[in-house]
Amino acid sequence: MILTTTPTIEGRAILEYRGFVFGEVISDVNYYEALGENNGMLMVTASGTAVKLV
Repeated sequence: MILTTTPTIEGRAILEYRGFVFGEVISDVNYYEALGENNGMLMVTASGTAVKLV
């Protein structure tokens, strides 16, 4: 799996767009939010478009 925040990947072509994806991740995130009493928990989410590369 390749994760990127750019619209292209150098040297690779997009063969197919697979649709919107959303999930919880640990690193390289777009958004985070502190939750719980005294901000004791951390929820991390990311979203983007899944693609199939050549």
